[in-house]
Amino acid sequence: MIKQRAYDISKTNVALIGSDLDHKIKAAAAGKEPAWAKTGKEAGTYVWRIEQFIVTEVPKNMVGKFYDGDAYIVLHSVKNAGGSLSHTIHFWLGDGCSQDEAGTAAYKTVELDEFLGGGPVEYREVQGFESNLFLSLFTNFTILHGGVKSGFKHVEGESYTNRLLHVHGDRKMVYVDEVPMSVSSLNQGDVFILDMGLKLYQWNGSKSSGAERIKAGQYAAAIDSERSGKATVSVHAEGDSDLADFWKALGGEGAVQPPLEHKVVVREKAVWKLSDASGKLTFSQISKGSIAKASLDHADVFIVDSGATVFAWVGNKTTQTERRGALGYATQYLVDNNLPITTNVVRVIDGGESPEFEAAFK
Repeated sequence: MIKQRAYDISKTNVALIGSDLDHKIKAAAAGKEPAWAKTGKEAGTYVWRIEQFIVTEVPKNMVGKFYDGDAYIVLHSVKNAGGSLSHTIHFWLGDGCSQDEAGTAAYKTVELDEFLGGGPVEYREVQGFESNLFLSLFTNFTILHGGVKSGFKHVEGESYTNRLLHVHGDRKMVYVDEVPMSVSSLNQGDVFILDMGLKLYQWNGSKSSGAERIKAGQYAAAIDSERSGKATVSVHAEGDSDLADFWKALGGEGAVQPPLEHKVVVREKAVWKLSDASGKLTFSQISKGSIAKASLDHADVFIVDSGATVFAWVGNKTTQTERRGALGYATQYLVDNNLPITTNVVRVIDGGESPEFEAAFK
């Protein structure tokens, strides 16, 4: 079951200049964004969190850990054979992040793109529906409860808060997120870690995969390491009888859900054009069902719905207004067509198309 989001992600279109949010962001940054000063110089993965319209760098020991009440920007820079850098930018929106945080993350992603010369590929990531590329940037990708007010607080001494971690995925990527401390959170198809401070229980569902069990073991070991090796880790299979403390922490033993079903819905492909050639921005459909790359014009922005991902393709002769509107109109396309707002949205540039984008036309 997907819980109701605390903000309306469909209203995070801040690509156009002049909005109230635009003024707040500019005032907070005083016309400049100091967070970008070190970017574009060295390869690596850089992570920032949005805090009251300010882009704040995430400490290295927290990279890969995301709070569901916040919004983040992630830059991944890779050095090419010729020595130059290529970049991808992801902005991640947690379930409970505010409208302003979500909007600021989208706005600042466009700003960072422009700072880096307009060449990066941009990805909009929504909690629970992240792209494989985004997840692959982190050794351990973890979602924790909380936000700006509760995040980045180091535990003092040996005082810990009990939590239940859900470990799930496949051989390509295993995902870890915090779930409610209840037996209703368990299912037979995944692995769970009950973290009780200096005692960790790894509970393997009867139908969980080897990859999930291995990742859970590695993750539990990492937690133990963070606590100077003082924690003990015990591994249990579904049905084990020696779990009295485990069940007590979850409110009592009960029925475990069957494996969760993951359905993928593929829709009809479509291409739309965003252009200001008439003097104002217009958004019109070009084709549906059968789409062709030849229909893309270098002078405009095109929203390409592959049936799974929505791409905002930016021609190399577009105006600044068209470029700034690309992500916003792609998001609005989801709303106008009653598509899941969690659908992946990716901004690509003319001449720098990804294999996934090219595959949309095959």
